[in-house]
Amino acid sequence: MASHERSLIIIKPDAIQRRLFGEIVKRLENKGLKIIGTKMMTLHDALIEEHYAHIKDKPFFPGIRDFMKATPVVVLAVEGINAVSAVRLLVGPTKGYEADAGSIRGDFSMSTQSNIVHASDSIENGEIEIKRFFK
Repeated sequence: MASHERSLIIIKPDAIQRRLFGEIVKRLENKGLKIIGTKMMTLHDALIEEHYAHIKDKPFFPGIRDFMKATPVVVLAVEGINAVSAVRLLVGPTKGYEADAGSIRGDFSMSTQSNIVHASDSIENGEIEIKRFFK
C-alpha cells in the first residue's frame, strides 16, 4: 500500500556552484512531489557532525565537512506518496559514476563526495532529518 511520506533533500555546494538548483527542483516537482519547506543556509560543524554521525569517525569525514561548508546549501523538505523511494529513484545511487543517465546524479555527477544532493534513505530518517533542519 502506498504511503504518504516526507524526505529531506540537501542541494550540495557543487550543485549550487554549478547553478543546478532550478533543474533539481523542477525534477522533484515534475515527479509530483510537493515542496513543503525550503531554505538556504550555511552549515556549521555541529550540524554536519550530527547529520553525518554514521561516518564522522571515518578518515574521509573532514573532507566531507569542508565540502559541505564550501558554500551555503539549499535544504528542501518534500512530501508525497512513497516520497523516500521516489526521491531515491530521481537522485540515483550515491556514487555519481554508477548512477543511471536520467537520474540527477547520473546526469550531473561523476563523484562520490561531489554528488549534487543528499536524500533521506528511509522513512524514519526522512522525519528525523526534516526535524534536524527545520526547527
